[in-house]
Amino acid sequence: MWGALRGALGAARPPPAPRRGLAKPAAPQSTRQLRDAEEAAPVFQYAGKAARRKDRVFVWGFCYSGALGIPSFVKPDAGWKKPRRIQATPYRLETEEKISSAACGYGFTLLSSHTTDITKVWGMGLNKDSQLGFQRSRRDRTKGYEYVLEPSPVPLPLEKPQQTRVLQVSCGRAHSLILTDSEGVFTMGNNSYGQCGRKVVEDETYSESHVIHQLKDFDSRVVQVVCGQDHSLFRTKKGTVYACGWGADGQTGLGHYNITSVPTKLRGDIAGVNIIQVSSYGDCCLAVSDEGDVFGWGNSEYLQLASVTETTQVNVPRHLPFKIGKIKEAACGGTGNVVLTEEGNVFVWGYGILGKGPNLIETAVPEMIPPSLFGWSDFNPDIRVAHVRCGLSHFAALTNRGELFVWGKNLRGCLGTGRMEDHYFPWRVTVPGEVVDVACGVDHMVSMVKSFT
Repeated sequence: MWGALRGALGAARPPPAPRRGLAKPAAPQSTRQLRDAEEAAPVFQYAGKAARRKDRVFVWGFCYSGALGIPSFVKPDAGWKKPRRIQATPYRLETEEKISSAACGYGFTLLSSHTTDITKVWGMGLNKDSQLGFQRSRRDRTKGYEYVLEPSPVPLPLEKPQQTRVLQVSCGRAHSLILTDSEGVFTMGNNSYGQCGRKVVEDETYSESHVIHQLKDFDSRVVQVVCGQDHSLFRTKKGTVYACGWGADGQTGLGHYNITSVPTKLRGDIAGVNIIQVSSYGDCCLAVSDEGDVFGWGNSEYLQLASVTETTQVNVPRHLPFKIGKIKEAACGGTGNVVLTEEGNVFVWGYGILGKGPNLIETAVPEMIPPSLFGWSDFNPDIRVAHVRCGLSHFAALTNRGELFVWGKNLRGCLGTGRMEDHYFPWRVTVPGEVVDVACGVDHMVSMVKSFT
């Protein structure tokens, strides 16, 4: 008993005091210990519940034209850096204003804001045809820049520069359209085919041009502007569509194949129909009515309009008799088209990588992409595609959760997935925030994003 008691008392004795001497340096912690300590640390959330989410712009794709607006990609800002040819994942573009509209042309970009400040539109990238307006050189004030490497103000000849707001921008191959709320439409850039809605001037020099043309003669206020490759479309509040520019493939929809330099009202199957959306990027055009019908005209070399014709051009709007439900939105690429129905289903047709795997290369009839490829499942039954967009040879879809999916030709990294191969199925792009809208170009993209906090 005494032995047991002595043992218990012995166990309770404090350990011997350490000898005095020099303190030993702490052993370096292993990566695992550091990770465990970080996971065990408390989480502090400094942002309040009412913290305002920030509006941001992300860009990706081909860098050399300057269309991404990051000067250091083209001209490195440090000796050890090399020029960056391709930015294969979303990269944040610093913008002082909240950007409300973005458009990607062939190697250039336009951004606009609803601001009432004097500066409302910014351009970056290729400017050889003054598609970004006259960008005055800092060295020689009489000269202009043919390449603009960062978002630069586009001066507009506004009567009321403080009150007038810019609602939307659109970019073609080498021309641009700017829509305002009270001063009509402004056009700039190449007008070889009348795509800027003004008289074609023989041998006109577009480089370093100061010409910004204003368009006002429509049946009501213009509410949407769309650039095709070398033509322009204008949708008015009354639901009518006007067109001008190159017509060799029937893309102006005016019943002929000539060039048209004055915006002219389209008839055909859309006469008297209330059009709520139009789309074009190459030489084919689509329009959606308030009743959910879709109409098409222009180039049909890639089966875009094969449901109504065997010819390769259609020069007047035709109703496309698809039996897929009410259509909410359409997007038109170079060789493939996409529509979104009211149920949130996505249908594709035409030619190229359409999004249903490597076996579907062409179809004249719209084929549905399975909703599960956009995140829908029994566990996430509320996920729907909310918007569809098209570049020249790739597609994009935005869900109601703010997620961005892309597929198609990954020309110079334009899909933003971090990989360089083409994507035959929708692939989610990792963007830090909720994607609000996206603009697709030939080889670059721009997205408008709301931060999570």
